[in-house]
Amino acid sequence: MLKPTKILVPTDFSGYSDAALRQAVDIAEEYGAEVHVLHVVEPRIHTMYEYEFAGKKASPEGIRNLETRLVKSAEGRMLNYLEQIGSGRKVKVFPRVVKGQPVTEILNFQKDRGIDLIVISSLGHGGLAEYFTGSVARNVLKGATCPVLLTKS
Repeated sequence: MLKPTKILVPTDFSGYSDAALRQAVDIAEEYGAEVHVLHVVEPRIHTMYEYEFAGKKASPEGIRNLETRLVKSAEGRMLNYLEQIGSGRKVKVFPRVVKGQPVTEILNFQKDRGIDLIVISSLGHGGLAEYFTGSVARNVLKGATCPVLLTKS
């Protein structure tokens, strides 16, 4: 029987991810596990869109500054996101924000930290194509070396 000690919850801060976090916290309380909450900022997509939208010419320094701002913003959102756990819960939570490609970063985090359970929403707030394919969840499920629990809201 699986008795997780380290649970990973990848999040995009959507309502769908809320359900995964709640379920992971319940499981963590039951087994005395710690919860690692991971958000991945995709710099290329966001930076190019923001530069295009603002009508700016992209420079390496400008993109680095924008990426830094995106990570700082995500770290702030993470703190707000974790407030939903509540102070009465007896769970150790470790938040983390990284830059990169979501599936790659999630799978690397799982392997590097010895995660023994991933709790992920079957849907995120990606585009319409992702709604039908659930690409991040599907690829995490295919690539993970530990059990993966897919949640629905």
